[in-house]
Amino acid sequence: MDLCDMEGAMVLEGGSGEAESQWGYQKLELAGGGSRKRPTPEDVDDVHGIGLDEVDSGGKRNMPPSLQPHTPDIREAHTPGCRVAAGGGEQNIGGGNLIGEIGRDQSINCLLKLSRSEYGSVASLNRDFRSLVRGGEIYRLRRQNKISEHWVYYSCNVLEWDAYDPYRNRWISVPKMPPDECFMCSDKESLAVGTELLVFGMTHIVFRYSILTNSWTRGEVMNAPRCLFGSASVGEKAYVAGGTDSFGRILNSAEVYNSETHTWVSLPSMIKERKNCSAVFMDGKFYVIGGVTNNNKVLTCGEEYDIHSRSWRVIKNMSEGLNVVSGAPPLIAVVKNELYAADYSVKDVKKYDKKNNKWITLGKLPERSVSMNGWGLAFRACGERLIVIGGPRTSTGGMIELNSWIPDDKPPVWDSIARPRPSGNFVYNCAVMGC
Repeated sequence: MDLCDMEGAMVLEGGSGEAESQWGYQKLELAGGGSRKRPTPEDVDDVHGIGLDEVDSGGKRNMPPSLQPHTPDIREAHTPGCRVAAGGGEQNIGGGNLIGEIGRDQSINCLLKLSRSEYGSVASLNRDFRSLVRGGEIYRLRRQNKISEHWVYYSCNVLEWDAYDPYRNRWISVPKMPPDECFMCSDKESLAVGTELLVFGMTHIVFRYSILTNSWTRGEVMNAPRCLFGSASVGEKAYVAGGTDSFGRILNSAEVYNSETHTWVSLPSMIKERKNCSAVFMDGKFYVIGGVTNNNKVLTCGEEYDIHSRSWRVIKNMSEGLNVVSGAPPLIAVVKNELYAADYSVKDVKKYDKKNNKWITLGKLPERSVSMNGWGLAFRACGERLIVIGGPRTSTGGMIELNSWIPDDKPPVWDSIARPRPSGNFVYNCAVMGC
């Protein structure tokens, strides 16, 4: 019997007997269906705090999960034991088999197709389901099967983060970061990798948010702590390069982080020192683009790191015109192995011509996206779409808007995927987690 092909209602009932309060909650606010408005309290769903993302897929297209009506309906219940109700039949669930009648492998294959926003409820069923989700196995299997959903995480206020699920038009409440005076007063960098969001401050302070536990903990410090660096993630690994150390020296060193082992490993150094640079994964390689080097010289070159040969190659004029000395790092993103940029000086969207090593102007950024030389505006890849997060600033505050566009080599037509919501008027940090 193939659970994924069942039509009609399928409900798993029962639980492990553990108190519901032992699970951290994420409050999912439904964005009002077609109206995409911010919900009223009555529209809010509560699910256990489990979520996930993976930034860049290293050249492999990530397929969105199945959200078809026949997706199994998995809910919490309050009685011991589990049963499958389908076509009038019932089946006790064996512990090691998850769903006894179809076995562990088929059970997992079905769970892989659920939205990750449902995994909190899945984990509440019994200890086996909880171990599968909270231990991270389900996300590793999703990655192996090229299944992922991309959620956007961004911060407009100190120690506070918001998250948005574009698949289901939901806002997700992220716990507030632990207070730390030095951290609060410092510039911050962020990246998402595997099931983690890492936030760096004052070079030696790192906080890690895990969607497996819905909580913040202290993270591991780099071998060569830095800020103002470029970073990109692929699967469970994140690559960082450049930046400045605690003495303000501009670096050319690079490292890779493994989110499953929580370890940093040094890589061969880049050819040039650079700070305020950006980075992406494209065609299975790590690219560091633009930035500023010694004597405030703006770099127009990029560097390509081959993870197999462990070597760097300079690419001349790869970021020409994308950043200035006092401006933000180049606003770049990769969708389907194509590189795009937001030229904040003229509010243009550009595409990189790999063959001719030049940028082609496609059209304009969303009209209401405002920045200060690129600062305060987020431009990210989110699955198969580009996301712009920002909004107008007024004397009474600001509004944050999320706009998206699926690139098609035509002038961008931006879709407002989330109505404006009261917020800080400056995006300090932004990362996209895909898993």
